[in-house]
Amino acid sequence: MRHFLIINGPNLNRLGLREPDVYGSKTLTDLERELMLFAENQAFQITCFQSNHEGDLIDAIHEADDQYDGIVLNPGAFTHYSYAIRDAIASVSLPVIEVHISNVHSREPFRHQSVTAPVTAGQIIGLGFEGYQYALLALHKKMGEK
Repeated sequence: MRHFLIINGPNLNRLGLREPDVYGSKTLTDLERELMLFAENQAFQITCFQSNHEGDLIDAIHEADDQYDGIVLNPGAFTHYSYAIRDAIASVSLPVIEVHISNVHSREPFRHQSVTAPVTAGQIIGLGFEGYQYALLALHKKMGEK
């Protein structure tokens, strides 16, 4: 059974409270529950991880290389400036799909650039919580191609 890691970065623990006009009213717990049910229905496993700390996210990416079949990553604001997370993604053999709940391209100009995207298998942007599901399906399909 395929096993994927979902990593959520800084401030995503504030979903439901933080800018509900941008991110909606559902919480990180709601997202994780939805994803667990989705994964069960698709016959694969997921593990969810969230941290506000760059080093913890890097450690999770490194450790995933030996434990999972792929990563769905929402790096939050680290998307725009963390070369350390970019390098961590590049250092693993797993496919990584970058996800953003909001459409970062319709927001502040500093959000338009992703330093992590060039080393990912793809990006899903602006589709809300469903973006995570699409990312999981893409990873699952990618594994079937190997």
